[in-house]
Amino acid sequence: MSHITGPVVVVGQGYVGLPLAMRAVDVGYTVIGLDLDIDRTATLARGESFVEDIPAGIVRAALDSGKYVATSDYAAAQDFAVAVITVPTPLRETLPDLSFIESAGLSLAGYITPGATVVLESTTYPGTTEELLVPILESGSGLTAGTDFFVGYSPERIDPGNETWTFVNTPKVISGINDRSRERVDAFYSSLVDRTVPVSTPREAELTKLLENTFRHVNIALVNELAVFAHQLGVNVWEAIDAAETKPFGFMKFTPGPGVGGHCLPVDPSYLSWQVRRSLGQSFRFVELANDVNEHMPDYVVQRAFEILNDAGKSLKGSRILIVGVAYKKNSGDSREAPSLRIIELLQGYGAEIVAADPLVAEERWPHAAGRVELNDCALADADLLVIVTNHDVFDLANLEQSGIPVLDTRNCVVGEGIHRL
Repeated sequence: MSHITGPVVVVGQGYVGLPLAMRAVDVGYTVIGLDLDIDRTATLARGESFVEDIPAGIVRAALDSGKYVATSDYAAAQDFAVAVITVPTPLRETLPDLSFIESAGLSLAGYITPGATVVLESTTYPGTTEELLVPILESGSGLTAGTDFFVGYSPERIDPGNETWTFVNTPKVISGINDRSRERVDAFYSSLVDRTVPVSTPREAELTKLLENTFRHVNIALVNELAVFAHQLGVNVWEAIDAAETKPFGFMKFTPGPGVGGHCLPVDPSYLSWQVRRSLGQSFRFVELANDVNEHMPDYVVQRAFEILNDAGKSLKGSRILIVGVAYKKNSGDSREAPSLRIIELLQGYGAEIVAADPLVAEERWPHAAGRVELNDCALADADLLVIVTNHDVFDLANLEQSGIPVLDTRNCVVGEGIHRL
């Protein structure tokens, strides 16, 4: 552990904040887990977890150690040594919503004491830390950032469900508003992770996060559009991608899918595009084109469903369609911005009866338009079409070809003559 002796406050106890809090407890810090969602803090206080990568046993052990408290009361942040802000930064009608950062900054400011460090981890556009957060902290504390207390930015790199690259062994990009701030931020994260990657200022760190996800977003859009054209040309795009992957240089594999979802890809590139347009008066054409392609993949899935049913002599209206996998990502229960939600909405709009199977998605995140079923022989017998949206490992998909039911496989996870690939 570093020389930090006071409590560590983690604002936001979601998929980013909770793993950070648990790791900080693990290395010996006393941690205050702050979250304004009272139900969430009550759940954590009971030793339960809603983050898949954090088993309930880890939360209970943290509570039992006396080094972790989950609360919605900012008064618990008094005399903190380090505060990390991991709150959401959603888009509201295509515009960045930084109200959660502003609220966290205002609430923390009154508890800042000389020598304290505040780090922002929330995804945002370059300039947010210095232009938005620092003035809020200085105004509320009466202290000077960089001199009396220290401020930095470190983009989160949590990949839910990834057992290979975890919070600890994924390199952590860190920054500070000046050298002293960067040193303090580096000292804190160096005690938590295997390797830190310092950059010059928070702007470079903020851009790093946007670059990482924009890179993925643009390349996914490329193969998605390629998949549409390849199907029309009668070419197996999946086979071509696998063949291209054998090239040992100059190629990185991305695969098509029914759209993008989750907390990053549908949002982060738009932050960069918005900042470029606001500050420079220009359009970030790659991002805007990628947005257009990826946002319309659910429409293409529905078009293919219509074609498959039509070839079988059935109408989309009145057909019973079974959606396999509601979450946005394999082996995750997160349905935020999941393409399945739009697919279900479109299919229902055309008069189809929709049921879905996904044991990983909690009831409170379940789409109201879809009945919930298990993926079993009974559900298969009642369906006119299966659409595989998310191929969780818990699903037994091996016998779908023998079911006699048309299958639209958007993930290339089922083999057989009767399977229709995206």
